[in-house]
Parts: sequence; structure tokens; C-alpha cells
Amino acid sequence: MTTRQEVLDWCSETLQPSMFQDYAPNGLQVEGKENIHTIVTAVTASLAAIEYAVSKNADMLLVHHGYFWRSEPITITGWKKLRIATLLQNQINMVGYHLPLDAHPTLGNNAQLAQLLGWKLESLAGEQNLLNIGRLNQPCTLDQLADDLTTKLQHKPIIIGDSNKLLHRIAWCTGGAQNFFQVAIEAGVDVFVTGEISESQYHMAQESGVAFISAGHHATERYGVQALGAALAKKFNTNIYFFDEKNPA
Repeated sequence: MTTRQEVLDWCSETLQPSMFQDYAPNGLQVEGKENIHTIVTAVTASLAAIEYAVSKNADMLLVHHGYFWRSEPITITGWKKLRIATLLQNQINMVGYHLPLDAHPTLGNNAQLAQLLGWKLESLAGEQNLLNIGRLNQPCTLDQLADDLTTKLQHKPIIIGDSNKLLHRIAWCTGGAQNFFQVAIEAGVDVFVTGEISESQYHMAQESGVAFISAGHHATERYGVQALGAALAKKFNTNIYFFDEKNPA
């Protein structure tokens, strides 16, 4: 029998959330059953993910994007009320890990994306060392890298830069990390890959000569929570299911 506290303690020891200054609480966000037999993992604790967890008789929903963000209204109304009410009615624990799950050296989103694409990490930079800097497995053009991302992530990226430029050095950070682009430029890389793009990054890419790829926030962050779920299944012998939404953003 595995308890909620055993899962939380293991996650805390593994991910070290106290080491990060985050934008939302890490760990247990909505309390449910004490004993854990089945865990559903998902990128975001959306209503669709919660309903999937209900269909699997899950005791815990483990996500990268939970609730109670700094920028989020504190009132529990509308869509937030519906999500939380469904969790409480079904006694499902909702547990979220944000920056700690981005940064973990093996289970994290950045590490898992690099493993999927064959990128080699050389150093860390940026705020809280969240920006990864390294090399491609072998040099390729911007178009070739974009094609590889499209195939591996099943998501067509936005590409800014010379499509025929030969790339060697790469920086990456999953999710909404477009503001790390200046740090990547200063690090001397050939291309920066993240999940989102803002208006200013177009001009920065054009004027710096460093290519920019927006490969999808959801698409780039599918893999950390799956790796965390697999590690939990191995540790506690729990049932693990992954719920993947067709989120184009």
C-alpha cells in the first residue's frame, strides 16, 4: 500500500522544489484519498485531464501545470470551481511540479526533450539555470532541425531564420521561455528552441543571425511528467496512465 505522503516525500526528495523560486505552489494542491493505487499524469490539470483521471479511478492527478498561479484570480469560480469540485467529489489528489520538473537533470522537461532529439548538454545558464546550452548530435540545417522536431513532437514549429544555415550549437528551454533568447544569443549558439514566441523575438532573430524555433509549449513539455510517472511506477509499483490533450499552443 502506497500513501499520498510517501509519493509526495519521494517527489520532494527527487525534484527539490525548495531550491526554486516558482510562480505557483509545488506539491499537493488539492487533497484527495490517502492511499494511492493509480496515478494519471498530464501536462496540465485541465477539466479533460480530471475527467480522464475519474474514468481511470485514479487517486492522484500529477501534472506540470497546476493551479494557484501568482497571476491567477484567487476566487474559485467558473472553470476553476468546476475543476476543483470534480477533484473533490472524486477524492482525487492533484499534485503539480513546475520549475522543478523543468530543471531535473534526468526526469525534467529540458533533459527529456534533449534525450528525444539527441542534443548534448554542455552547460546551464539564465535565471535559475533553466536555459540549456549544448550541441546538436550532428550539424544540420535549420529546415532539417525543424523537420526533426515536427516528426518527434508531432507539432509543426514556427521557424525564424535562414532555413539553409548549418547549425552546430543549440540552446533550449521548454515551455514559455522566449525571454531567454537574449541569453542564448550572448552564449554564441546558432539556434534557440523553446515552446512559445513573442513579437520581439522575430526581430531579435533577424538582426542577431541566431535562429529561433517555437516548437509548442504543450508539445515541448509532454515528456517530463511522463518520465516522473514512470519513475514513480518503478518505485511504488502503482498504476500509471498518461493523458495527452491535442493542445496546439
